[in-house]
Amino acid sequence: MIKDLPIASIRFKSIRQEQKLTQQTFAECLGISGTTADIERGKTKISGEIVTKLFQLYRINPLWLFGESNEKYLHPSDNTLPKVVTLNSEEQENVMMVPVKASAGYAHNLQDVEWYENLPAFDLPLPEYRNATHRAFQVKGDSMHPVLHQGEWVIARATERLSDIKPDNLYVVVLPDTVVVKKMIVTNEHTQLISINKEYPPIECPTSEIQEVWQVVSKITTNFEVPEYTYDKLAQEMKAGFEAIKSRL
Repeated sequence: MIKDLPIASIRFKSIRQEQKLTQQTFAECLGISGTTADIERGKTKISGEIVTKLFQLYRINPLWLFGESNEKYLHPSDNTLPKVVTLNSEEQENVMMVPVKASAGYAHNLQDVEWYENLPAFDLPLPEYRNATHRAFQVKGDSMHPVLHQGEWVIARATERLSDIKPDNLYVVVLPDTVVVKKMIVTNEHTQLISINKEYPPIECPTSEIQEVWQVVSKITTNFEVPEYTYDKLAQEMKAGFEAIKSRL
């Protein structure tokens, strides 16, 4: 019966269920061979490596996990800088590209240097992109219409601290299981992630779950539209201008 299980096994299982992961997928995230079934049944103890991974991915308080605290999450430091950067042959930072397909993996591999090496990267030899860490993330969905569209890329600058966040800016927010582009309103306990498209309600998440934050500074798009401007429209505007001048004479 569940009441006979160690509290660590019960709480370990609850973390997996909250993340909506299968036992096999959860095991892969934690670097466990096979599945997490034996841990959840209380047959295998939770190792120190797993405790560390739970903190790195989800900010889980080890004392809470083992029933010694009611505080589930450890409050993060205000620092939200990236854990890994890559350099080109000239010792300049590359702009790594995180496509939509890699976004979930990105959140799970924040400190895995080898994983980052598989991402495409490029260099921007412009002064605006020097002396700071930048990363490119691909946009998914239409929650940020009309500013951002599906498939476009945003180039974002690493934000050093949560206290630097301003509600009018756009940010790439890295959470334990996903990467999103939103506006942000941050408090000590919870953060609101706000879409520009009003059809999408704000999302609230624990501030402690925020792994990295990147401020959007530019975008790359192939959807370049030039407003239609005909000679007839120009003639109409000129005529209206002349009429306005005549009325003042």
